[in-house]
Amino acid sequence: MMKAKVYINYKDGILDPQGATVNHALSTMGYKGFGEIRIGKLIEIKFSKDVSKEKAEDMTNSACKALLANPNTESYHFEIVED
Repeated sequence: MMKAKVYINYKDGILDPQGATVNHALSTMGYKGFGEIRIGKLIEIKFSKDVSKEKAEDMTNSACKALLANPNTESYHFEIVED
């Protein structure tokens, strides 16, 4: 069975408030030297056994464009792997 691993992050130049908050918290805890922390999402999608790799790629790309990623603020990439 195949699954897609979809990685979604803010585009360069878009403020990542969660990453900035984590960076600040780590700094106050004594962790020094981090430049920038950016936090993204990992979405895993499992496919039916009858779905080909090409179809899984098409379905995943379509789902990302339609709903999973905001094209104005986020970029995404994915990989199709055997589960």
